[in-house]
Amino acid sequence: MAGARDIDDLPKNDANYTALTPLWFLERAALIHPSRLSVVHGSRRYNWLQTYQRCRRLASALSNIYIGAGDTVAMIAPNIPAIYEAHFGVPMAGAVLNCVNIRLNAQTISFLLGHSSSAVVMVDQEFFPLAEEALKILAQNGHGHYKPPLLIVIGDESCDPEALKYALSKGAIEYEKFLETGNPEYAWKSPEDEWQSITLGYTSGTTASPKGVVLSHRGAYLMSLSAGLVWGMNDGAIYLWTLPMFHCNGWCYTWALAALCGTSICLRQVTAKAVYSAIAEHKVTHFCAAPVVLNTIVNAPKEDTILPLPHVVHVMTAGAAPPPPVLYAMSQKGFRITHTYGLSETYGPSTVCAWKPEWDSLPPEAQARMNARQGVRYAALEGLDVVNTQTMQPVPSDGKTVGEIVMRGNAVMKGYLKNPKANKEAFANGWFHSGDLGVKHPDGYIEIKDRSKDIIISGGENISSVEIENILYQHPAILEVSVVARADERWGESPCAFVTLKSKVDKGNGQRMGEDIMKFCKSKMPAYWVPKSVVFGELPKTATGKVQKHLLRAKAKEMGPVKTSKL
Repeated sequence: MAGARDIDDLPKNDANYTALTPLWFLERAALIHPSRLSVVHGSRRYNWLQTYQRCRRLASALSNIYIGAGDTVAMIAPNIPAIYEAHFGVPMAGAVLNCVNIRLNAQTISFLLGHSSSAVVMVDQEFFPLAEEALKILAQNGHGHYKPPLLIVIGDESCDPEALKYALSKGAIEYEKFLETGNPEYAWKSPEDEWQSITLGYTSGTTASPKGVVLSHRGAYLMSLSAGLVWGMNDGAIYLWTLPMFHCNGWCYTWALAALCGTSICLRQVTAKAVYSAIAEHKVTHFCAAPVVLNTIVNAPKEDTILPLPHVVHVMTAGAAPPPPVLYAMSQKGFRITHTYGLSETYGPSTVCAWKPEWDSLPPEAQARMNARQGVRYAALEGLDVVNTQTMQPVPSDGKTVGEIVMRGNAVMKGYLKNPKANKEAFANGWFHSGDLGVKHPDGYIEIKDRSKDIIISGGENISSVEIENILYQHPAILEVSVVARADERWGESPCAFVTLKSKVDKGNGQRMGEDIMKFCKSKMPAYWVPKSVVFGELPKTATGKVQKHLLRAKAKEMGPVKTSKL
């Protein structure tokens, strides 16, 4: 914007302008609260001074082996201190951190490591065989040009020591030994340019080849502050890592907790019992979780819970549209729910259903319904709208007209790594296209109605699978449900519900249960929404815990069309 007028011609200089980066938050936390707990993992406890020194050691150790700007470091680990440290240590060396989803298979991980040209792979001991297998596939596909990455294994006292011994026997370097080669006083440098990449993360999108989302230091700085702000977090928050840090960098709470000088409580394995115990033992104030996890917490057997809660616990949920009955049940137990929505491409959640005081006087079910909406933009996201997919014009705020949810601003990724075609589509017309369909309510809050491909078109009518699911969640016997389109001789398509029943439900008579569910639906929804078929069993999930609707669609296809009854 050369030539824009101003009252002065004062230039930027070293005293008044610094590239934005979340890395300085760590230095500040170590200065103010050197002895406050920063990271707790089982019996291991670190304070902010130690965490800062460990991150500097990591940065120093990486730069000693010439890893820096232009290099990618992959991390394959659950929520342990090392993955937290890597969020600072890797970019402090100038490199880019790629946190790999531990639930992926070796084939996919091998693709990601190759696509990202990861020069170092740090792996938790439990997942060493997975990394080993992935690297084997990568070597086979490399046809002689393959330079294997440096392999670092992270030990964990809570795991079988044999796994660590095995990794070391295969030539992997032990993480703690690697840190010892680094300098705790290492003079790390902040990026020259805030557009410099800080992390790379592959989406859980079910496309043939995953997309590598590149995020900048600037975006990470703004979104970490924004993440604390929208949740009203205070200095010293005690945060439980139920959400994997490999999901969108833990929704930026990795960096936000350093800005807030808070405490991270690590969880290797997420169970309802572990969540309730951590709240009682560590006085946890905040945690994030997908609706699937909330469901487990709500339906936990009595012996796994510690209720009433000793204090208010703030829970942020995102990752799928939460069913109002689940939100209602959580708030009945004393959890305060903040509902957010976003994508890997927007640094994790970037919209929030901002709670309004006037909702306090609504009946609880109505409150849950208001809170099930995806809401309004984060402070660090400048544009959010629902637009007509053909004309790009905003849809009316009537809560009915469906359009695509689009975003623009500082909370949007730099783009997909080495994928110009996908970038062109994602950024068409100056907006980021989410691929999610939704409506805008009269109060300006948006609500997701479906992923574009999850709409069921029955007899020419559009049916939202999410709306049917939300009603089915109210059925007392249903633990989880997913609805997809199934071919129908009469209607073209009709809803087919895949249902997991609660453990205490008698699963003997499937047909009677199916009829009961359909009867329940008939009393609660328009006749054409009622699932024409109900299938019982476990739901297939992606590595990030999202239901794999494409597999259910394939299953529905195999079942053939619903026959027209001769009645």
